[in-house]
Amino acid sequence: MSVETGGGPADGVVSEGSAGVRAAGRRRHVLDLDDFTRDEIAAVIDKTRAMKEVLHRDIKKAPALRGKTIVTMFYEPSTRTRVSFEQAGKVLSADVINVTGGGSSVEKGESLYNTALTIQAMSADVIVIRHPHSGAPHFLASRLGSSIINAGDGSHAHPTQALLDLFTIHSHTGSIEGLRVVIVGDLLHSRVARSNMWGLVRMGARVALCAPPTLIPSDFRDGSLRRPCHPFAGVEVETSIERALEGADVVMALRLQLERQRAGHIPSLREYSRTYGISGSRLKLARPGALVMHPGPMNEGVEIEPDVAHGARSVIEEQVTNGVALRMALLHSLAAQDRFEA
Repeated sequence: MSVETGGGPADGVVSEGSAGVRAAGRRRHVLDLDDFTRDEIAAVIDKTRAMKEVLHRDIKKAPALRGKTIVTMFYEPSTRTRVSFEQAGKVLSADVINVTGGGSSVEKGESLYNTALTIQAMSADVIVIRHPHSGAPHFLASRLGSSIINAGDGSHAHPTQALLDLFTIHSHTGSIEGLRVVIVGDLLHSRVARSNMWGLVRMGARVALCAPPTLIPSDFRDGSLRRPCHPFAGVEVETSIERALEGADVVMALRLQLERQRAGHIPSLREYSRTYGISGSRLKLARPGALVMHPGPMNEGVEIEPDVAHGARSVIEEQVTNGVALRMALLHSLAAQDRFEA
């Protein structure tokens, strides 16, 4: 399976009709996991494993992307994702330029498109964007010649987080097929949950979602997931965390997005923690050795107890390390026109 960047037109701008995730069979963008095949995800996992070996060397540097330019555009606060992309690019010897909404022409009213055009004119090979509006990466992908990586757009998607989660699970289990993966938390606003669902279902996992009824999207509550034609057909939806955790191989807690809770979706943080927090006693309902995951940043004592977050089953810190390796794999694929062989 080929996962590489196709050549853009001479002027660096493509029309919306000619744009696409793939060009001439090659992947140009990473916008979400809904268009990734199972073989392609497997190939990403394999390449991430190779990139992780680079991070374990005494000299953590490879010349693979020397002469390439990667621009990160973050219009929302971020630490883990932004820094990991920057580190990934620098380990591969690329030139990395960081742009934030604050202190840039965006504050003067410049549109996202014009900002991106300016950046592309600097010969950017890959643009990594995080934006509060869902669809912003797709908008740029349809209009620019640079490869676009979605680092999170609104409550829509976060494909690189999902891919690093898949890699982390695979590293410990050897296969994702048949695993029971339980995702607990703010499903209504979580772009991580949506992208993970695409990847987990594609790789054959048995997915269960658990949240208070007010934090479950309406299209997950209306019976749609029981329809065979639905892409998430077979995904369980539970409001009882005890039922959801029974026999779980992986427990993924989602951050309770406090900044989005002004609508009164939960009575209080204490009530949420009491009813849905991942505690040691609740974790006993899962299988022995079940993995505990969290995309971060964590609200310890709210969605997950500290002894669980830092306990023997936790792979949360490992997720951060794996995020650098995963993003190295994607940047190398898009910028170096490399080929993933599944």
